[in-house]
Amino acid sequence: MVSAVCVFDDAGRLLTVRKRGTAMFMHPGGKPEAGETAVQAAARELAEEVGIVLDPRDLQLMGVWIADAANEAATDIEATVFTAPGTWTAHPAGEIAEIRWLDLDADHTEDLAPLLTDHILPELTTRPGGAAMTGG
Repeated sequence: MVSAVCVFDDAGRLLTVRKRGTAMFMHPGGKPEAGETAVQAAARELAEEVGIVLDPRDLQLMGVWIADAANEAATDIEATVFTAPGTWTAHPAGEIAEIRWLDLDADHTEDLAPLLTDHILPELTTRPGGAAMTGG
């Protein structure tokens, strides 16, 4: 089980991160620590990985999906995905080697995690108003 957060900048682009020692870009997020809820984990990981500090109560549940793990062969993950309200700037911190803002209308590269390509991007692009639905 992992928690992930969709974060947008003022141009409506989606934040993706690449962890050190990996090749795939994904949402900021990670596994809950002992006693932590999915939303608490999402808020903590957002602060640790990209310096965005939010009250967990401000995150909005987008959905829960099962997807192929990006960096573990033959492994599925269950991801609880939230959206962060508003627009943000971010910087790589902790285990994050690189960040990249993804234009939802552009062709997407091969280095995106399956959760993004199989579930999140289709969900975001089919919602009325696209990324604007998140308040971004």
